[in-house]
Amino acid sequence: MSLNHDTAWARPTGGIDWARDDHAVAVVGPDGMARERFAVEHTAAGLRGLLGRLRAAGVNEVGIERPDGPVVDALLGAGLTVFVIPPGQLKNLRGRYGSAGNKDDRFDAYVLADTVRTDRARLRPLVCDSPATVTLRATCRARKDLVAHRVALANQLRAHLQLVLPGAVGLFKQIDSPISLAFLTRFSHQQAADWLSPRRFDAWLRANRYSGKKTGTVLHARLTAAPRGVGGAHGQARAHITLALVAALRALAEQIRALEAQIAEQLALHPDAPIFTSLPKAGQVRAARLLSEIGDCRARFPTADSLACLAGAAPSTRQSGKVKIVSFRWGADKQLRDAVCDFAGDSRNANPWAAQLYNAAIARGHDHPHAVRILARAWLDIIWRCWKDHVPYDPANHRALQRLLAEQQPATA
Repeated sequence: MSLNHDTAWARPTGGIDWARDDHAVAVVGPDGMARERFAVEHTAAGLRGLLGRLRAAGVNEVGIERPDGPVVDALLGAGLTVFVIPPGQLKNLRGRYGSAGNKDDRFDAYVLADTVRTDRARLRPLVCDSPATVTLRATCRARKDLVAHRVALANQLRAHLQLVLPGAVGLFKQIDSPISLAFLTRFSHQQAADWLSPRRFDAWLRANRYSGKKTGTVLHARLTAAPRGVGGAHGQARAHITLALVAALRALAEQIRALEAQIAEQLALHPDAPIFTSLPKAGQVRAARLLSEIGDCRARFPTADSLACLAGAAPSTRQSGKVKIVSFRWGADKQLRDAVCDFAGDSRNANPWAAQLYNAAIARGHDHPHAVRILARAWLDIIWRCWKDHVPYDPANHRALQRLLAEQQPATA
Protein backbone atom coordinates (compact mmCIF):
# COMPACT_ATOMS: atom_id res chain seq x y z
CA MET A 1 0.00 0.00 0.00
CA SER A 2 1.64 3.25 -1.14
CA LEU A 3 1.14 6.47 0.80
CA ASN A 4 2.26 10.03 0.37
CA HIS A 5 5.33 10.53 2.57
CA ASP A 6 3.90 13.49 4.51
CA THR A 7 0.57 11.71 5.01
CA ALA A 8 2.31 8.54 6.21
CA TRP A 9 4.46 10.56 8.62
CA ALA A 10 1.37 12.03 10.26
CA ARG A 11 -0.26 8.67 10.85
CA PRO A 12 0.25 6.41 13.86
CA THR A 13 2.33 3.28 13.38
CA GLY A 14 1.96 -0.21 14.79
CA GLY A 15 4.33 -2.84 16.16
CA ILE A 16 3.62 -6.53 16.77
CA ASP A 17 5.81 -8.80 18.88
CA TRP A 18 4.94 -12.20 17.44
CA ALA A 19 4.62 -15.21 19.75
CA ARG A 20 3.18 -18.71 19.59
CA ASP A 21 -0.01 -18.25 21.60
CA ASP A 22 -0.59 -14.49 21.69
CA HIS A 23 0.90 -11.31 20.27
CA ALA A 24 1.76 -8.03 21.99
CA VAL A 25 0.69 -4.98 19.97
CA ALA A 26 1.59 -1.31 20.36
CA VAL A 27 0.30 1.76 18.51
CA VAL A 28 2.57 4.82 18.51
CA GLY A 29 1.45 8.28 17.51
CA PRO A 30 3.40 10.72 15.31
CA ASP A 31 4.80 12.29 18.49
CA GLY A 32 6.37 8.99 19.59
CA MET A 33 3.98 8.45 22.49
CA ALA A 34 2.30 5.08 22.94
CA ARG A 35 -1.42 5.41 22.22
CA GLU A 36 -2.47 1.83 22.71
CA ARG A 37 -1.00 -1.38 24.09
CA PHE A 38 -2.91 -4.62 23.93
CA ALA A 39 -2.52 -8.34 23.30
CA VAL A 40 -4.39 -10.58 20.88
CA GLU A 41 -4.69 -14.36 20.82
CA HIS A 42 -3.28 -16.37 17.92
CA THR A 43 -6.72 -17.38 16.67
CA ALA A 44 -8.88 -16.40 13.71
CA ALA A 45 -11.01 -14.23 15.99
CA GLY A 46 -7.91 -12.68 17.56
CA LEU A 47 -6.45 -11.73 14.17
CA ARG A 48 -9.77 -10.21 13.08
CA GLY A 49 -9.80 -8.17 16.27
CA LEU A 50 -6.20 -7.09 15.64
CA LEU A 51 -7.04 -5.77 12.18
CA GLY A 52 -10.13 -3.99 13.50
CA ARG A 53 -8.22 -2.19 16.25
CA LEU A 54 -5.40 -1.19 13.89
CA ARG A 55 -7.92 0.26 11.42
CA ALA A 56 -9.71 2.10 14.20
CA ALA A 57 -6.40 3.61 15.35
CA GLY A 58 -5.61 4.78 11.82
CA VAL A 59 -2.55 2.51 11.42
CA ASN A 60 -1.38 1.81 7.87
CA GLU A 61 2.21 0.66 8.59
CA VAL A 62 3.27 -2.12 10.94
CA GLY A 63 6.64 -3.42 12.11
CA ILE A 64 7.09 -7.12 12.90
CA GLU A 65 10.04 -9.49 13.43
CA ARG A 66 9.24 -12.25 10.93
CA PRO A 67 8.33 -12.12 7.22
CA ASP A 68 5.84 -14.99 7.09
CA GLY A 69 3.05 -16.69 8.97
CA PRO A 70 -0.69 -16.13 9.50
CA VAL A 71 -0.18 -12.74 11.17
CA VAL A 72 1.80 -11.34 8.23
CA ASP A 73 -0.68 -12.84 5.76
CA ALA A 74 -3.56 -11.17 7.60
CA LEU A 75 -1.80 -7.78 7.67
CA LEU A 76 -0.96 -7.92 3.96
CA GLY A 77 -4.46 -9.14 3.12
CA ALA A 78 -5.89 -6.09 4.90
CA GLY A 79 -3.76 -3.78 2.74
CA LEU A 80 -1.34 -2.74 5.47
CA THR A 81 2.32 -2.02 4.72
CA VAL A 82 4.55 -4.42 6.64
CA PHE A 83 8.18 -3.73 7.59
CA VAL A 84 10.27 -6.67 8.77
CA ILE A 85 12.75 -5.81 11.53
CA PRO A 86 14.81 -8.95 12.30
CA PRO A 87 15.32 -10.04 15.93
CA GLY A 88 19.04 -9.18 15.86
CA GLN A 89 18.29 -5.65 14.71
CA LEU A 90 15.51 -5.29 17.28
CA LYS A 91 17.94 -6.35 20.02
CA ASN A 92 20.25 -3.48 19.07
CA LEU A 93 17.35 -1.01 18.82
CA ARG A 94 16.40 -1.59 22.46
CA GLY A 95 19.49 0.39 23.43
CA ARG A 96 17.82 3.56 22.12
CA TYR A 97 15.35 3.50 24.97
CA GLY A 98 17.46 2.33 27.89
CA SER A 99 20.67 0.62 28.89
CA ALA A 100 19.15 -2.45 30.57
CA GLY A 101 18.38 -4.20 27.27
CA ASN A 102 15.85 -6.53 28.90
CA LYS A 103 13.53 -8.60 26.71
CA ASP A 104 9.88 -7.65 27.20
CA ASP A 105 7.15 -8.41 24.65
CA ARG A 106 5.15 -5.23 25.30
CA PHE A 107 8.28 -3.08 25.13
CA ASP A 108 9.46 -4.82 21.95
CA ALA A 109 6.11 -4.08 20.30
CA TYR A 110 6.60 -0.39 21.16
CA VAL A 111 10.18 -0.44 19.79
CA LEU A 112 8.95 -1.97 16.53
CA ALA A 113 6.22 0.62 16.14
CA ASP A 114 8.50 3.54 17.00
CA THR A 115 11.21 2.30 14.65
CA VAL A 116 8.72 2.34 11.78
CA ARG A 117 7.90 5.93 12.76
CA THR A 118 11.50 7.17 12.96
CA ASP A 119 13.32 4.98 10.40
CA ARG A 120 10.67 4.63 7.72
CA ALA A 121 12.96 6.03 5.03
CA ARG A 122 15.57 3.31 5.70
CA LEU A 123 13.13 0.41 5.93
CA ARG A 124 11.99 -1.59 2.92
CA PRO A 125 8.35 -2.72 2.78
CA LEU A 126 7.80 -6.47 2.68
CA VAL A 127 7.07 -7.74 -0.81
CA CYS A 128 5.85 -11.29 -1.26
CA ASP A 129 6.73 -13.96 -3.77
CA SER A 130 4.11 -15.87 -5.71
CA PRO A 131 2.36 -18.79 -3.96
CA ALA A 132 4.21 -21.22 -6.26
CA THR A 133 7.58 -19.86 -5.07
CA VAL A 134 6.55 -19.91 -1.41
CA THR A 135 5.44 -23.55 -1.74
CA LEU A 136 8.65 -24.52 -3.54
CA ARG A 137 10.71 -22.82 -0.81
CA ALA A 138 8.89 -24.73 1.92
CA THR A 139 9.44 -28.03 0.10
CA CYS A 140 13.15 -27.36 -0.50
CA ARG A 141 13.72 -26.37 3.11
CA ALA A 142 11.85 -29.43 4.37
CA ARG A 143 14.07 -31.64 2.21
CA LYS A 144 17.18 -29.87 3.50
CA ASP A 145 16.06 -30.47 7.10
CA LEU A 146 15.44 -34.15 6.42
CA VAL A 147 18.89 -34.49 4.83
CA ALA A 148 20.40 -32.94 7.97
CA HIS A 149 18.48 -35.46 10.11
CA ARG A 150 19.72 -38.28 7.88
CA VAL A 151 23.32 -37.18 8.30
CA ALA A 152 22.91 -36.96 12.08
CA LEU A 153 21.26 -40.38 12.20
CA ALA A 154 24.00 -41.90 10.03
CA ASN A 155 26.61 -40.51 12.42
CA GLN A 156 24.70 -42.01 15.34
CA LEU A 157 24.61 -45.39 13.57
CA ARG A 158 28.35 -45.19 12.84
CA ALA A 159 29.14 -44.47 16.50
CA HIS A 160 26.87 -47.33 17.59
CA LEU A 161 28.54 -49.79 15.20
CA GLN A 162 32.00 -48.92 16.53
CA LEU A 163 30.96 -50.93 19.60
CA VAL A 164 28.56 -53.51 18.17
CA LEU A 165 30.03 -54.35 14.76
CA PRO A 166 33.19 -52.31 13.94
CA GLY A 167 33.77 -54.23 10.71
CA ALA A 168 30.59 -52.76 9.19
CA VAL A 169 32.00 -49.22 9.48
CA GLY A 170 33.66 -48.45 6.17
CA LEU A 171 32.67 -51.78 4.66
CA PHE A 172 30.74 -49.94 1.94
CA LYS A 173 31.25 -46.40 0.66
CA GLN A 174 28.34 -44.85 2.58
CA ILE A 175 27.03 -46.07 5.92
CA ASP A 176 23.47 -45.17 4.86
CA SER A 177 23.59 -46.56 1.30
CA PRO A 178 20.95 -49.18 0.38
CA ILE A 179 23.50 -52.01 0.27
CA SER A 180 24.93 -51.00 3.67
CA LEU A 181 21.47 -50.87 5.25
CA ALA A 182 20.61 -54.25 3.71
CA PHE A 183 23.80 -55.71 5.19
CA LEU A 184 23.03 -54.34 8.66
CA THR A 185 19.48 -55.68 8.46
CA ARG A 186 20.78 -59.19 7.75
CA PHE A 187 23.89 -59.02 9.95
CA SER A 188 22.98 -56.73 12.82
CA HIS A 189 25.52 -58.02 15.38
CA GLN A 190 28.91 -59.72 15.55
CA GLN A 191 27.66 -63.28 15.86
CA ALA A 192 25.50 -62.93 12.75
CA ALA A 193 28.45 -61.52 10.80
CA ASP A 194 30.65 -64.44 11.93
CA TRP A 195 28.53 -66.74 9.75
CA LEU A 196 29.93 -65.09 6.62
CA SER A 197 32.71 -66.59 4.55
CA PRO A 198 34.13 -65.21 1.26
CA ARG A 199 31.90 -67.59 -0.70
CA ARG A 200 28.79 -66.76 1.34
CA PHE A 201 29.58 -63.04 1.06
CA ASP A 202 29.71 -63.35 -2.74
CA ALA A 203 26.36 -65.14 -2.77
CA TRP A 204 24.80 -62.47 -0.54
CA LEU A 205 26.13 -59.67 -2.76
CA ARG A 206 24.65 -61.31 -5.87
CA ALA A 207 21.30 -61.79 -4.15
CA ASN A 208 21.21 -58.10 -3.22
CA ARG A 209 22.36 -56.95 -6.70
CA TYR A 210 25.48 -55.26 -5.44
CA SER A 211 26.86 -53.02 -8.20
CA GLY A 212 30.18 -52.15 -6.57
CA LYS A 213 33.55 -53.42 -7.77
CA LYS A 214 34.62 -55.14 -4.55
CA THR A 215 34.41 -58.92 -4.35
CA GLY A 216 33.14 -60.92 -1.42
CA THR A 217 36.72 -61.95 -0.64
CA VAL A 218 37.84 -58.30 -0.32
CA LEU A 219 34.85 -57.27 1.77
CA HIS A 220 35.16 -60.34 4.01
CA ALA A 221 38.83 -59.47 4.60
CA ARG A 222 37.81 -55.96 5.66
CA LEU A 223 35.17 -57.36 7.97
CA THR A 224 37.50 -59.81 9.71
CA ALA A 225 40.41 -57.35 9.94
CA ALA A 226 38.40 -54.98 12.13
CA PRO A 227 38.18 -55.42 15.92
CA ARG A 228 35.41 -57.67 17.12
CA GLY A 229 32.25 -56.12 18.45
CA VAL A 230 30.28 -56.84 21.59
CA GLY A 231 29.37 -60.51 21.64
CA GLY A 232 27.01 -62.80 23.47
CA ALA A 233 23.65 -61.75 24.83
CA HIS A 234 24.68 -58.10 25.11
CA GLY A 235 25.59 -57.97 21.41
CA GLN A 236 22.30 -59.54 20.37
CA ALA A 237 20.40 -57.13 22.59
CA ARG A 238 22.13 -54.15 21.02
CA ALA A 239 21.19 -55.48 17.59
CA HIS A 240 17.71 -54.07 18.23
CA ILE A 241 19.28 -50.60 18.33
CA THR A 242 21.01 -51.28 15.02
CA LEU A 243 17.75 -52.35 13.41
CA ALA A 244 15.90 -49.33 14.80
CA LEU A 245 18.48 -46.90 13.38
CA VAL A 246 18.45 -48.72 10.03
CA ALA A 247 14.65 -48.51 9.86
CA ALA A 248 14.74 -44.80 10.68
CA LEU A 249 17.34 -44.15 7.97
CA ARG A 250 15.27 -46.03 5.40
CA ALA A 251 12.17 -44.03 6.31
CA LEU A 252 14.09 -40.76 6.01
CA ALA A 253 15.54 -41.77 2.63
CA GLU A 254 12.06 -42.63 1.36
CA GLN A 255 10.61 -39.28 2.45
CA ILE A 256 13.57 -37.39 0.96
CA ARG A 257 12.92 -39.10 -2.38
CA ALA A 258 9.22 -38.21 -2.14
CA LEU A 259 10.07 -34.55 -1.51
CA GLU A 260 12.55 -34.55 -4.39
CA ALA A 261 9.78 -35.79 -6.68
CA GLN A 262 7.57 -32.93 -5.47
CA ILE A 263 10.39 -30.44 -6.00
CA ALA A 264 10.88 -31.65 -9.59
CA GLU A 265 7.15 -31.32 -10.30
CA GLN A 266 6.84 -27.85 -8.73
CA LEU A 267 9.99 -26.65 -10.48
CA ALA A 268 8.75 -27.84 -13.89
CA LEU A 269 5.57 -25.77 -13.46
CA HIS A 270 7.37 -22.59 -12.34
CA PRO A 271 7.81 -19.89 -15.01
CA ASP A 272 11.33 -19.01 -13.74
CA ALA A 273 12.58 -22.61 -13.90
CA PRO A 274 14.48 -22.22 -17.22
CA ILE A 275 16.59 -19.43 -15.70
CA PHE A 276 17.97 -21.57 -12.89
CA THR A 277 18.07 -24.98 -14.57
CA SER A 278 20.28 -23.45 -17.28
CA LEU A 279 23.08 -22.79 -14.78
CA PRO A 280 26.04 -25.23 -14.82
CA LYS A 281 25.72 -28.17 -12.38
CA ALA A 282 22.37 -26.79 -11.19
CA GLY A 283 20.31 -29.96 -11.55
CA GLN A 284 16.77 -30.09 -10.19
CA VAL A 285 17.12 -29.70 -6.43
CA ARG A 286 19.91 -27.11 -6.59
CA ALA A 287 18.05 -25.04 -9.20
CA ALA A 288 14.87 -25.23 -7.10
CA ARG A 289 16.73 -24.05 -3.99
CA LEU A 290 18.24 -21.09 -5.83
CA LEU A 291 14.89 -20.11 -7.32
CA SER A 292 12.96 -20.45 -4.08
CA GLU A 293 15.48 -18.54 -1.95
CA ILE A 294 15.98 -15.70 -4.44
CA GLY A 295 12.25 -15.62 -5.18
CA ASP A 296 10.36 -14.26 -8.14
CA CYS A 297 9.57 -10.73 -6.88
CA ARG A 298 11.92 -8.54 -8.92
CA ALA A 299 11.27 -5.49 -6.71
CA ARG A 300 13.07 -7.16 -3.78
CA PHE A 301 16.51 -6.88 -5.38
CA PRO A 302 16.81 -3.68 -7.46
CA THR A 303 20.55 -4.26 -7.93
CA ALA A 304 22.93 -7.21 -7.98
CA ASP A 305 24.69 -5.72 -4.95
CA SER A 306 21.49 -5.90 -2.89
CA LEU A 307 21.19 -9.61 -3.72
CA ALA A 308 24.88 -10.23 -2.94
CA CYS A 309 24.63 -8.49 0.44
CA LEU A 310 21.58 -10.46 1.54
CA ALA A 311 23.27 -13.67 0.38
CA GLY A 312 26.38 -12.86 2.47
CA ALA A 313 28.59 -13.04 -0.63
CA ALA A 314 29.74 -9.44 -0.31
CA PRO A 315 32.25 -8.71 2.48
CA SER A 316 31.52 -6.30 5.32
CA THR A 317 33.80 -3.26 5.63
CA ARG A 318 34.48 -1.55 8.96
CA GLN A 319 36.49 1.64 9.19
CA SER A 320 37.49 3.80 12.13
CA GLY A 321 40.15 6.45 11.72
CA LYS A 322 43.05 4.91 9.81
CA VAL A 323 41.93 1.36 10.54
CA LYS A 324 39.97 -0.41 7.80
CA ILE A 325 38.86 -4.02 8.21
CA VAL A 326 37.12 -6.14 5.56
CA SER A 327 35.52 -9.17 7.17
CA PHE A 328 32.94 -11.91 6.74
CA ARG A 329 29.34 -10.67 6.54
CA TRP A 330 27.52 -12.28 9.45
CA GLY A 331 24.22 -10.46 8.89
CA ALA A 332 22.81 -12.39 5.92
CA ASP A 333 20.03 -14.73 4.86
CA LYS A 334 21.66 -18.03 5.79
CA GLN A 335 19.32 -20.12 3.65
CA LEU A 336 20.09 -17.98 0.60
CA ARG A 337 23.83 -18.00 1.33
CA ASP A 338 23.85 -21.78 1.66
CA ALA A 339 21.97 -22.22 -1.64
CA VAL A 340 24.24 -19.81 -3.55
CA CYS A 341 27.51 -21.19 -2.13
CA ASP A 342 26.39 -24.78 -2.72
CA PHE A 343 25.82 -23.96 -6.39
CA ALA A 344 29.00 -21.90 -6.78
CA GLY A 345 31.22 -24.53 -5.17
CA ASP A 346 30.16 -27.19 -7.67
CA SER A 347 29.94 -24.93 -10.73
CA ARG A 348 33.74 -24.87 -10.98
CA ASN A 349 33.62 -28.52 -12.06
CA ALA A 350 31.61 -27.66 -15.19
CA ASN A 351 32.55 -24.07 -16.06
CA PRO A 352 36.17 -23.03 -16.90
CA TRP A 353 35.51 -19.41 -15.93
CA ALA A 354 34.27 -20.47 -12.49
CA ALA A 355 37.24 -22.82 -12.08
CA GLN A 356 39.67 -20.02 -12.93
CA LEU A 357 38.11 -17.62 -10.40
CA TYR A 358 38.17 -20.27 -7.68
CA ASN A 359 41.76 -21.33 -8.40
CA ALA A 360 42.91 -17.71 -8.47
CA ALA A 361 41.34 -17.12 -5.03
CA ILE A 362 43.06 -20.24 -3.66
CA ALA A 363 46.38 -19.05 -5.16
CA ARG A 364 45.99 -15.73 -3.30
CA GLY A 365 45.89 -17.66 -0.01
CA HIS A 366 42.14 -17.85 0.62
CA ASP A 367 40.70 -21.03 2.10
CA HIS A 368 37.99 -23.05 0.37
CA PRO A 369 34.91 -21.35 1.96
CA HIS A 370 36.31 -17.89 1.20
CA ALA A 371 37.14 -18.85 -2.39
CA VAL A 372 33.61 -20.21 -2.86
CA ARG A 373 32.10 -16.95 -1.59
CA ILE A 374 34.28 -14.98 -4.02
CA LEU A 375 33.02 -17.19 -6.83
CA ALA A 376 29.44 -16.88 -5.55
CA ARG A 377 29.72 -13.09 -5.65
CA ALA A 378 30.74 -13.25 -9.31
CA TRP A 379 27.94 -15.68 -10.15
CA LEU A 380 25.33 -13.47 -8.48
CA ASP A 381 25.97 -10.68 -10.99
CA ILE A 382 25.17 -13.14 -13.79
CA ILE A 383 22.23 -14.77 -12.02
CA TRP A 384 20.72 -11.40 -11.15
CA ARG A 385 20.91 -10.18 -14.75
CA CYS A 386 19.32 -13.38 -16.10
CA TRP A 387 16.67 -13.24 -13.36
CA LYS A 388 15.92 -9.57 -13.99
CA ASP A 389 15.65 -10.05 -17.76
CA HIS A 390 13.76 -13.38 -17.56
CA VAL A 391 16.33 -15.14 -19.77
CA PRO A 392 18.21 -18.43 -19.21
CA TYR A 393 21.98 -18.49 -18.77
CA ASP A 394 23.72 -18.91 -22.14
CA PRO A 395 27.48 -19.66 -22.08
CA ALA A 396 27.75 -18.19 -25.59
CA ASN A 397 26.70 -14.79 -24.19
CA HIS A 398 29.03 -15.02 -21.18
CA ARG A 399 31.83 -12.77 -22.43
CA ALA A 400 34.35 -13.57 -19.69
CA LEU A 401 33.90 -17.28 -20.34
CA GLN A 402 34.24 -16.85 -24.10
CA ARG A 403 37.43 -14.78 -23.69
CA LEU A 404 38.90 -17.50 -21.48
CA LEU A 405 37.97 -20.22 -23.98
CA ALA A 406 39.49 -18.18 -26.80
CA GLU A 407 42.74 -17.83 -24.84
CA GLN A 408 42.83 -21.55 -24.13
CA GLN A 409 42.21 -22.59 -27.75
CA PRO A 410 45.65 -21.58 -29.15
CA ALA A 411 47.36 -23.23 -26.20
CA THR A 412 45.43 -26.44 -26.81
CA ALA A 413 46.22 -26.33 -30.54
